[in-house]
Amino acid sequence: MSNAHNGTRDDADTITATRRQPPRWLLLAIALFFGLFYAYDVWEAVGNLVGLNLQAQSLDTQLSGVGWAVLMFAVVLPILVYALAYWLGRNRAFGVQALTLLVGLCAVAAVSLDITAAFTLGRLIL
Repeated sequence: MSNAHNGTRDDADTITATRRQPPRWLLLAIALFFGLFYAYDVWEAVGNLVGLNLQAQSLDTQLSGVGWAVLMFAVVLPILVYALAYWLGRNRAFGVQALTLLVGLCAVAAVSLDITAAFTLGRLIL
């Protein structure tokens, strides 16, 4: 009776000790899907950088140093957040990875909106 109980216990330990890893292709597909949205944010930030610079020049002025720094930060931010979110979610379940990338994307969108609001108020163009 003791052997049967130990055999069952060993089987239960083996079952709980092994964790099923999600397929690698699925994790890469999720990362690529969200990567497209992050790439769009980078493209949008580059467009803002060029567009606001041209708009300032058409008004016979130029962007201040702070304005340039903020716009350059807006270009680099999505890349950094994507890399961090991917790194944090790389060995997790696909749902956790997707959620991590989504939270990062929301954070980038919030910061981008704040940057847009700062330029709309005209504080960064001098």
